Amino acid sequence: MPDYTTLCGRQKTLAVQIPYRRAGASLNLLVDSTGIKFLGDGEWQARKHGVQGRRQWRKIHLAMDTATSDVRAVAFTSSSDGDSPVLPDLLDQIPEGEDIGTVTADGAYDTRRCHSTIIDREATAIVPVRNKARPWKADCPAAIARNETLRATRYYGRAFWKRWTGYHVRSRIKAKMRCLKAFGERIASRDPDRQTAEIQIRIALMNRFSALGTAEIVRVA
Repeated sequence: MPDYTTLCGRQKTLAVQIPYRRAGASLNLLVDSTGIKFLGDGEWQARKHGVQGRRQWRKIHLAMDTATSDVRAVAFTSSSDGDSPVLPDLLDQIPEGEDIGTVTADGAYDTRRCHSTIIDREATAIVPVRNKARPWKADCPAAIARNETLRATRYYGRAFWKRWTGYHVRSRIKAKMRCLKAFGERIASRDPDRQTAEIQIRIALMNRFSALGTAEIVRVA
């Protein structure tokens, strides 16, 4: 009977298949990132006794389907890496034959590369412009679309733009990240390949849970 050392050894080369359900219409993606600890004291111990030794995190980037609540793409970086450079890798994980309708993300993704990547997939970017944003040179479709967002934000206000575009649905991916951490606030592995497999297993389980059924939320007031 295999023991934990056998499982740990095979985890490094484990190819995890993440199940998902395809949406009937175009795919509407929510994109965000979170960090999960793999080395260092817990939050309560650090608050009570102070930080002892190093604390290290692994950054997890997710793209979630709004129709099914399934995670469709995942990428991993170090805690020091930014969010926007990872978006092309996330969208590359979506098959070319599958239409993407919208990509919703926060202002960290308001970059030329992100907007161009979204336009290349013939999708609409629902990304708020950054504070004190300026118009881009309108030399490509991505820049023109982003400048329209800037004009609408200046004319109608940021709050109205978010309601009009449905940007607030992005809170659902925040809830999905809380579900991810319900499996544990930290990961046990320290090797990057084993960490990747460990997190992918969690995501595969989350997608199976979503397939069993999700709560229906009805506004009553």
